[in-house]
Amino acid sequence: MKYLIGIFFLLATTAAFAQQQQQEKPLVQFTGIVHNADSAKIIVPYVNITNAATHKTITASNYEGYFSFVAHEQDTLIFTCVGYATTRVVIPADVKNKSYTIPVMIQPIIINLPTFHVFPWATTDEFKKDFLALKVADDDLEIAKKNVSRTTLMALVATLPRDGQEIQDALYQGLNTSIENSHSLTPNPLLNPLAWGSFINEITQGDKARANANATNYDN
Repeated sequence: MKYLIGIFFLLATTAAFAQQQQQEKPLVQFTGIVHNADSAKIIVPYVNITNAATHKTITASNYEGYFSFVAHEQDTLIFTCVGYATTRVVIPADVKNKSYTIPVMIQPIIINLPTFHVFPWATTDEFKKDFLALKVADDDLEIAKKNVSRTTLMALVATLPRDGQEIQDALYQGLNTSIENSHSLTPNPLLNPLAWGSFINEITQGDKARANANATNYDN
């Protein structure tokens, strides 16, 4: 029991001596802004600041990362924030004007989680059932054959609208067909023997008419 009382008295004395030393240190107005160590342009808001001497949270930075509080020279301040590594800042001794201002840089922590695959089967039996009923997909060659098959092409022709070139080709084809049909409906007189007979008859009658006209002129 005496040993326990002695140890308790020793601890109390040590704590009181440390507290007395802490109180004897000059006070300093500690001010700063917390930044992301990877980019000084990024402000880290709401960072907890703890004094290592008292192990009590003194304050926290505001939404702009700004903080300002009173501490002692040579105090160690611990900056903690979710997603960032713990950073310690020691206030130096013999601070001029009893004011110490610095930018505090804290390092972000990047945690790479292992890959997690989500499957649509609740049990192994469901997976086996779906696997046995699985239809193997076509390979690239089979897919290409289906895409250029006559059935597929005819379906595309029936459903897809024509482009400008196809419309122009169809117009020319229709015009050419119309011209050919008009020629086939109108008979060529050069190939008609009756037309040739009528033509020769007209020439003969013309010659007779000219001969009769010349004989009449001689008689006069």
